[in-house]
Amino acid sequence: MYKFFAYLNRMKYINRWGLMHSNITENIMEHSQQVAVIAHALAVISNVYFGGKLDADSIAVKALFHETSEVLTGDLPTPIKYFNPEIRDAYKQLERYSNERLLTYLPEELSSYYAGIINDADSVEHRFVKYADKLCAYIKCIDEVKMGNCEFSKAEKTILDELHAYGSPEVDYFIEHFIGAYKLTLDELEG
Repeated sequence: MYKFFAYLNRMKYINRWGLMHSNITENIMEHSQQVAVIAHALAVISNVYFGGKLDADSIAVKALFHETSEVLTGDLPTPIKYFNPEIRDAYKQLERYSNERLLTYLPEELSSYYAGIINDADSVEHRFVKYADKLCAYIKCIDEVKMGNCEFSKAEKTILDELHAYGSPEVDYFIEHFIGAYKLTLDELEG
């Protein structure tokens, strides 16, 4: 009996934003789907508008699996994860250990295939997943502020600055052409 997919099914129990009051609970399964959609969009934007030659489908799959280690580690809040280089490096090592352990819950023939998905930390595809991950954090802030939760006001500004600092034409394009719609109500979206 192999446990890999049963572990991934538990992603729905791991909530994000543990240090902040949230009006909307978000788990890592929901988050991974949103990151996959946006990472795919960024890759398509790159290919259509900026001469990219990215595999948007592969990027979307890597985004779906980008939080797998957290089924064993939980979601460590960003301010703690990046508090200093020692904690950051130790947490990255823990993520690698967690992913390697998860891979032992697959048949050997499948393990090597999934290792290429969940252990990718250096490719261009991984960079697009990180861009999408940050955009999703920004969208979470927009959603919370829109609901009157000022807890996310500072994070919204900080994350937007981080997104601009990437210098990514794809991220800038997404912000310019799509982010405004996230600030609309349902009636405004339909109008």
